[in-house]
Amino acid sequence: MQTNLESKKEKLLFLTLSVFSETGGIQKVCRTMSSALAELTVNENELLVLSLCDHSRDLDKRYLKTECFKGFHYNKFWFTLSAFRKSLGASKILLSHVNLIPIVFFIKLFKPATKIILIIHGTEVWRTLPFWKSLFLRKKVCIWSVSHFTAKQAAVRHGIALQNIHVLHNCLDPFFPIPVDFSKPTELLKRYKLTAKQPVLLLITRITRHERDKGYDQLINCLPGLLKEFPDLSYLMAGKTDHEEATRLKNLLIKNKLENQVKLLGFIPDNELISHYLLADIFILTSKKEGFGLVIIEAAACGRKIICGNNDGSKEAILHGKLGEVVDPENIVQLQTTIRKLLKTESKLNQRRRIQQTCIRQFNYSAYKQQVNNLLYTDIKTRL
Repeated sequence: MQTNLESKKEKLLFLTLSVFSETGGIQKVCRTMSSALAELTVNENELLVLSLCDHSRDLDKRYLKTECFKGFHYNKFWFTLSAFRKSLGASKILLSHVNLIPIVFFIKLFKPATKIILIIHGTEVWRTLPFWKSLFLRKKVCIWSVSHFTAKQAAVRHGIALQNIHVLHNCLDPFFPIPVDFSKPTELLKRYKLTAKQPVLLLITRITRHERDKGYDQLINCLPGLLKEFPDLSYLMAGKTDHEEATRLKNLLIKNKLENQVKLLGFIPDNELISHYLLADIFILTSKKEGFGLVIIEAAACGRKIICGNNDGSKEAILHGKLGEVVDPENIVQLQTTIRKLLKTESKLNQRRRIQQTCIRQFNYSAYKQQVNNLLYTDIKTRL
């Protein structure tokens, strides 16, 4: 059976900021999208992915063939020039980030028939944009949003018609290894000096002065009350951490006498990600500005209990409560009560499997790829 890309032989250009050299939610989305586009094309010359920040050697060949990828290692001039040149043979240009709009603005002037598609993720389109950029989004761009929440934010803030925004929920990475054994990894228990029965709370996110809306301060404030009932409770904070925020958090922990209960783990490599999810009794991300929340569906795919915020795109990742608990990020009492309830509830094998299966059924890669294929050839009435 031929896909739409096979039958139409259209050339597609995917412009990104980074895909393989950095780790983060947007980078993961770009990898998954690159893989889907590569599988939907027949010949290598029908797809080209250009990355501003990556080096060409950063390519992970599981996602793309060498012929389909070129990195420019932060060289904006050659990236922009190459984007212009390659756009001449492309019928569609997909952008991974709103910051790439200036490039396609000029491409559109020279080649008006080119269809421009922008993936929007979250806070990058929740903030104020220059008037010309908002106007361009309204008039010249088809938008794919990772959540209904982000779509509505973009529509309200920039006057974009909702019929020009299509929701494409993120999915599990095509190479995300789905665990069949939910037991806590012995190696990590030893590394962090934990016991198998010791309750563990886990956060995986970027921990920087710009990311304090992720909710970890509120959780730290909950701990003294929880420790009275669960004295061996441990909170693991994983993710790339800048020096300023690490210093602030260490001082906060010392002030609250929590140095022994909270561990800052730093960056977790992909090959240890699953093990860290399995180590947790509860995965908690009570963010106030989450566009979707890839880590939420990753935790669900590992059968974890989950708590997330109710004021952003996290609600869609957690399927409005089907995969876990939803709380008000500002309500410390509610958060503490929910953690206490989950810690007291035994996590049975069939419940973990149910969470995992529900997640995989909703956020699997095959369905995502099919939706990408459908969206590429949906007749969207965008002014050209």
